[in-house]
Amino acid sequence: MNTKQIYQQARKSRDPRFDGQFYVAVKSTGIFCRPICPAPSPKEQNVEYYELAPLAMQAGFRPCLRCRPDSAPGSFAWKGTTTTLERGIKLLRAHPELNVEDICEKLGVSDRYLRDLFQKKLGISPKKFRLFDQLLMAKNLLHNSTLSIDDIAIASGFTSARRLQANLQSNLQLTPTQIRKSAASKITSPHGSEQGMKSASLHIQLAYRAPYNWPHLRDFLKLRAIAEIETVTENSYSKGFTYGNALGHFTATLNATKNCFDVSLSINDLSCFQAVVMQIRRLLDLDCDPHIIHTSLQATGLPHDIIVPGIRIPGVWSAFEAACRAILGQQISVKAAVNLVSQLAHELGGSYQQQRLFPSPEAIAESDLSFLKIPDKRRQCLRDLAKFQVQNGLLSDWQSIKGIGPWTVAYANMRGLSNPDIWLDSDLVIKKQIQQHLLNPDAAAPWRSYLTFQLWSMA
Repeated sequence: MNTKQIYQQARKSRDPRFDGQFYVAVKSTGIFCRPICPAPSPKEQNVEYYELAPLAMQAGFRPCLRCRPDSAPGSFAWKGTTTTLERGIKLLRAHPELNVEDICEKLGVSDRYLRDLFQKKLGISPKKFRLFDQLLMAKNLLHNSTLSIDDIAIASGFTSARRLQANLQSNLQLTPTQIRKSAASKITSPHGSEQGMKSASLHIQLAYRAPYNWPHLRDFLKLRAIAEIETVTENSYSKGFTYGNALGHFTATLNATKNCFDVSLSINDLSCFQAVVMQIRRLLDLDCDPHIIHTSLQATGLPHDIIVPGIRIPGVWSAFEAACRAILGQQISVKAAVNLVSQLAHELGGSYQQQRLFPSPEAIAESDLSFLKIPDKRRQCLRDLAKFQVQNGLLSDWQSIKGIGPWTVAYANMRGLSNPDIWLDSDLVIKKQIQQHLLNPDAAAPWRSYLTFQLWSMA
């Protein structure tokens, strides 16, 4: 069965497993939808299929106001590869403040190479891809908030409300008023924060593909939650965060009936909104394809009945935070490690609206850390890592720091960056599980991070 036939069957059955993996464009209406759209199913001869929403927009279709393609799960993060194209898409989405030339510099490629790559693989330029992505984000905010058009322009990466309105009209044939006509008010008014900046508290829905094993993720996060920074309840996860110059906190509450999380977010710099939303999606691993993961885990030799369905990678807000947790957790129990991390946060962490935040690298680098009852070598390792981070040192170079080995770097990569193919083969628990079940770990590539969490859960 070819790809088009798979899409046809998924569309006709409205299979939620394919939500966000492709979009259905209807030539007779000029509208494109998610495969789960409740609207009457069009005739096949009137349908075109696109793997990404911006590609449907490039072809002249406008997003459906009913199923809202802007709210579908992501498409690229779940594939698990690190190609230049996919890394480029992630950077374009996460860093609206960077121009395409800056993105190319981060990727280590020329501007011409990236443009040719986008054109060859997607049929669209990087600049146009970003524009359409920003328009979808703006549309999402128009549906889900009562933020002013000026604030929505900032949050979605536009320089002004006028520029946003002009692009909505020319590319989507929609005005803000048309989009908001049936939208309910889901946001409190922007207000002055304690930092004297304009902040906003808003509610959004972040979709995922079922099944989503919330109990597994919840229990993992709950056991390691940092007091005053993180709160884990039966159905929600809350955290205070820092992103660039932005401060904020969020609460993500499971909404299993709609295959999404209802997220309440407070942030004092709306220009970081899109990047923060991507961070939350990564932390909760919302763009994973659970069926591909399940098939890969089975290929290792794991019996079907012991595989955790809908397993996710429990993320950490940053690689730096993940490394701090790993260093403080060396050779002690999880409970003792969490107590040390909580002490670190209590002593050196900042705050936002009475919400404690994880300490910055600068705060840790400038402290003697004498309040931590740990060996001097470990204390020095933590300070050295913080100083290295202040200087924007690369994660790949962390092993040059005395006290940091391959396991710590891999752990930070897996939980702090959500790399899907980290294999902790030096872990004692993992070794025992492999011997017990006679597994072939390489068969799970490029999804070995999920195998790692699967084996930990079995132990």
